[in-house]
Amino acid sequence: MADDSVNGPVYKGTTVPNPSTGDCRGLQTLGPLRLAFKVLQLLLSFVAFICEEIVEYCTSCIGLYFFEFVSCSAFLLSILALVVYFTRLHEKVGLQMVKKLDFWFSLSVGVLFLLASIVFAATSDQTPLEHTSIAFGFLASLVFLIDLYLLYRDGVYPCKATNQKPDNRNVVKTPGPESLPLNTEPQ
Repeated sequence: MADDSVNGPVYKGTTVPNPSTGDCRGLQTLGPLRLAFKVLQLLLSFVAFICEEIVEYCTSCIGLYFFEFVSCSAFLLSILALVVYFTRLHEKVGLQMVKKLDFWFSLSVGVLFLLASIVFAATSDQTPLEHTSIAFGFLASLVFLIDLYLLYRDGVYPCKATNQKPDNRNVVKTPGPESLPLNTEPQ
């Protein structure tokens, strides 16, 4: 806001304080519980990915590679979700649309992380590092699925129709100017 002592009262009526200064947009949008789960998703998927990357040897690598793909994707998508919630992008897209996308994101990543952890556990060489990576994979999938439950509890139903036609049966329609005759002069 402009300082009245320097610029005079000229800007007093035209300037307003910036309401977004100092606020935490993501905390307001998500709430403290969902924000905590979003940060946990990010951290657990990152630790699972790092632990999996340190594994030096595997006899059957298909589970390791699948786990690598899912954990890296979950980490990057978690960053993207936090960026959307902490910037004005969620306002441009629409908060309900972002929550619906978040619902599908949490569902698919949670299920894929659980599946990747099971496959990696079944095909691993049982080293301590693999066990640690698998444990973080199961924890991350649990956090994604709990976040999915929180979205569902908050009323985010992605299959629910949002474009319902309003009930216009009791509305009285008055004729507009387009229904009047074009030539209104007496003949």
